[in-house]
Amino acid sequence: MIDLGLVDVPGHRVRPGLNLDAELTVTFQLDEKVIVDALSPELPVPEIPLLYDDPDLCAINKPVGIAAHPPDGRHRPVHTVASWAKDKFGELPTVPDADRPGIVHRLDRDTSGVMVLAKTQVAFDFLKAQFRERTAEKEYHCIVYGVPRFHSDWIERSIGSDKKHPERMTVVPEGGRESSTYYEVVERFDGFAHVLCRPKTGRTHQIRVHMTAIGHSLVGDKVYLSRRRQHDSLPVEAPDPGRHCLHALRLTVPHPLTQERLVIEAPMADDIELLLAWLRENLAAK
Repeated sequence: MIDLGLVDVPGHRVRPGLNLDAELTVTFQLDEKVIVDALSPELPVPEIPLLYDDPDLCAINKPVGIAAHPPDGRHRPVHTVASWAKDKFGELPTVPDADRPGIVHRLDRDTSGVMVLAKTQVAFDFLKAQFRERTAEKEYHCIVYGVPRFHSDWIERSIGSDKKHPERMTVVPEGGRESSTYYEVVERFDGFAHVLCRPKTGRTHQIRVHMTAIGHSLVGDKVYLSRRRQHDSLPVEAPDPGRHCLHALRLTVPHPLTQERLVIEAPMADDIELLLAWLRENLAAK
């Protein structure tokens, strides 16, 4: 049920082994059809739109609710981007002792947008190096609570594990990993903002952590909540995407063989676009 996203603990990223403090509320969504389908030996392969495809690599528009690959050490019969790629293209390169065919970078389960996958070992090694050396250019769009003070700025804050909640990441004064995110306000609303983010580094949950650190949590994020915004919510009449509002809109990388600059775009996710349209109509900046 956790793998299927049917368990919710407010303020926490739900995972096996999560320690539950007293007074926490755990909600189980008893969706019989989803559970039965997941336990059946033959799971339907999810439909994932292709944005680009050639013999060396492909790019997809990752839907919400699909993880990039199975958690380490887990073998639940739940489809991931990795299992979809293997089903569609056959055996793909991966890192040793890991079930991650074709995966050279990741998006969170509830983040939509551009992901690139490698089909050959040459492409796999090359693309992994692009992300490691920070030459891959990534552009995300999100909706946050509140309006940032500056039109644009760099967030330069190291990220490490949260000592109180090991399953989460947080900004740390020392001992973390160097992390850098450029942000720019695209649209201002009354109590909300549409923000473009270009992460220079690629830390776990980086945009969510960095935006929270400057007091502007992502709309729909149940894990990373700034103290200033922890009680904020969408108006009841607004269309709620039901997930954190983060979309990988554009990815730019050199092609592994030709070195041609590939610019791959995924149209804004429908649920985020629907919320943006509502904000424009009902909460235009004063």
